[in-house]
Amino acid sequence: MDSFPISKVVKILREEIPKYKEPIVGKYAKERSPFKVLISTLLSLRTKDLTTAPACDRLFAVADTPESLASLPPSKIEKLIYPVGFYKVKARTLISACRTLIDEHGGQVPDSLDELLKIKGVGRKTANLVVTLGYGKPGICVDIHVHRISNRWGYIKTGTPDESEFELRRVLPKKFWIEYNDLLVTYGQNLCVPVSPFCSICRIKPYCEKIGVKSSR
Repeated sequence: MDSFPISKVVKILREEIPKYKEPIVGKYAKERSPFKVLISTLLSLRTKDLTTAPACDRLFAVADTPESLASLPPSKIEKLIYPVGFYKVKARTLISACRTLIDEHGGQVPDSLDELLKIKGVGRKTANLVVTLGYGKPGICVDIHVHRISNRWGYIKTGTPDESEFELRRVLPKKFWIEYNDLLVTYGQNLCVPVSPFCSICRIKPYCEKIGVKSSR
């Protein structure tokens, strides 16, 4: 949708987002730690930040490098990250990812989307977050919030997050790429929620087509 006023909407989001708590991954982005961005993103999959944040704090207090994390037994990691979703599977995923970093990248997190996607357990969302938030390089991370809200507005019309990423790469001005995920995730967690969003107090309402919204507050 070429007529969608994306520059105006991003400006509104920038003004509104400080009212809410930032996503956990943003915390580690400020520390300039690609490794912590990678691990926190893997832990956050299918888990709310309220659970992910303390799990990350516990884990990083014990192991904050690929070498130290890979040396832990799975049972220890499970205990540290519980109760994140699929914590037993994620414990093994973290060890596998760290061993790949050590064996193939000298203990460093790669800054290339293609190289990140070769790491077992790393999908496009995670890889894009590492590139954008970990390294400050252009990329578009699309999770369910970005996919839902971009389509709800009528800015794009896509069926899956992967489709949304490639469509946003086409239509979204590059100057907004890095911040787009953080803005929409925070807004999606607090105001433009999946069911019954708070449209009555949303400043983006005049520009939103409310596609798929059956009821709102």
